[in-house]
Amino acid sequence: MAILKVIEVLAESSKGWEDATQNAVKKASKSVKKIRSTFVQSQSVTVKDGKVEKFRCNVKITFEVG
Repeated sequence: MAILKVIEVLAESSKGWEDATQNAVKKASKSVKKIRSTFVQSQSVTVKDGKVEKFRCNVKITFEVG
């Protein structure tokens, strides 16, 4: 039986939500090993001068402990 843990990561990108999600996993994988899955909990954007500036996502990352 595996023990799993979930962390919450906030990430952003100027390209899109998919890229923001990739950034979250890439950054987390530098210190967290055995990542099993991610769940995008929410998405939002920042707006500047009437245009979308940044895409943001709140991602839950599940990984195996031990």
